[in-house]
Amino acid sequence: MTISVQHQIPFHDVDSLGIVWHGHHYKYFELARTALYRSLGLDIQDMQRIGFSFPVIETQCRYTGSLRYGQQITISAHISAQDYYIQISYRINDTQSGQRAAHGHTKQAVCDLAGNLQPCVPDSVQHLLTGHAAS
Repeated sequence: MTISVQHQIPFHDVDSLGIVWHGHHYKYFELARTALYRSLGLDIQDMQRIGFSFPVIETQCRYTGSLRYGQQITISAHISAQDYYIQISYRINDTQSGQRAAHGHTKQAVCDLAGNLQPCVPDSVQHLLTGHAAS
């Protein structure tokens, strides 16, 4: 399942040339990741309710174009791996032209609420990530 969100680049995200600072791309990834998890019934409170947290352990972004103040973008996200960690892949495109501006991924570990790393994504979480109720 792929989730897409729309976002208009605000003034406070750009430098003096009107170009988005590279670190803000991760914030845009976060917008799509939150929408993706919410669509699966896994908002922050839901994660805590089932007894897990998903800390980010790796990020990567490849910049293929500039983003500018006022630009309307579409950020898409989908789960691309979920065995030993959860990997979410992203694309940022200009909404009007469809031209890609960036792509990347984040990896998240699965920890219990005491902070103990799980050696793999538990079956109960796997079921939720695939859109099925836990058995």
